[in-house]
Amino acid sequence: MPNTPWSMRAASAALIAPALTLTACADADDDAADSDIPLVLTTFSVLQDLTAQVGGDAVQVDTIAPVGAEVHEYDPTPADVAAATDAELVIENGLGLEEWFEQFIAQGDAAVVTASEGVEARPITRVPGHPDDQGDAAEMPTDPHAWLSPEKALTYVDNIEAGLAELSPEDAELFAENADALREQLEQLSAEGQERAAAVDGEVYVVSCEGAFSYLAADLGLTEHYLWPLNAEDEGSPHQVEAQIEFVEEHEVETIFCESTVNEGPQQQVAEVTGAQLGDTLYVDSLSEQDGPVPSYTDLLEHNIDTLLEAAE
Repeated sequence: MPNTPWSMRAASAALIAPALTLTACADADDDAADSDIPLVLTTFSVLQDLTAQVGGDAVQVDTIAPVGAEVHEYDPTPADVAAATDAELVIENGLGLEEWFEQFIAQGDAAVVTASEGVEARPITRVPGHPDDQGDAAEMPTDPHAWLSPEKALTYVDNIEAGLAELSPEDAELFAENADALREQLEQLSAEGQERAAAVDGEVYVVSCEGAFSYLAADLGLTEHYLWPLNAEDEGSPHQVEAQIEFVEEHEVETIFCESTVNEGPQQQVAEVTGAQLGDTLYVDSLSEQDGPVPSYTDLLEHNIDTLLEAAE
């Protein structure tokens, strides 16, 4: 069993009114009401897949923000709120990702697991538009995208396993077996990525739209630069584009990237001005559909690592 601490707290606050807009959960909820299998609700598709891999057939797992949705500012629908009343466990990312989460959670019996509990958080340290694009790390917001690091994802698996075992102790052995298999995959992905990155001649740049790759960049020894720090309303401002162009030209970056859930238009401007190639789409806040390139969480990690390193090799 894992030793990493995990957070399970009873949800407090009253259910927000149905006027708060909630989508993703309607499909399996009717079945859940008639089933003895506990329903676990996660905040977005990455956590849904992680939880399903650990939980196996012993739990039913659904997601609030559906595949393809932007989780940072997701606006839950009434159907999502209703689904939350049926869930016995809710799993969030934490680290400030789900700004809407506290308002969403209903008063009731569902416990909450914070999947990132125990991860050493990394602050956002560059905010385009601020003086010198730099900020005091102690005062800056946290980068919530720890799941993009296979190493940090081990903590996610620990916390999810512990939460599921608390929910259904009779299935703890199954959860432990599944979690061990997943940890083995993550450790292999991490080792292979570090080996490939170390073999690259020269510096490897992650020039993205959102600043989501600080954890992965730290793992692999990459240099990160981005248009905006976190997905929000002020994406792709002229200052952000100008700063990105300057960085790409100064460091002669050949390939730049954008993510699946955001508008790549500003990054296209950078590519047109600098002559850099706009590389394959990266996946951050959502998996793809089942017939897409990243139908599972481990596919997402492998795709991102391979896409970034292949461009530098």
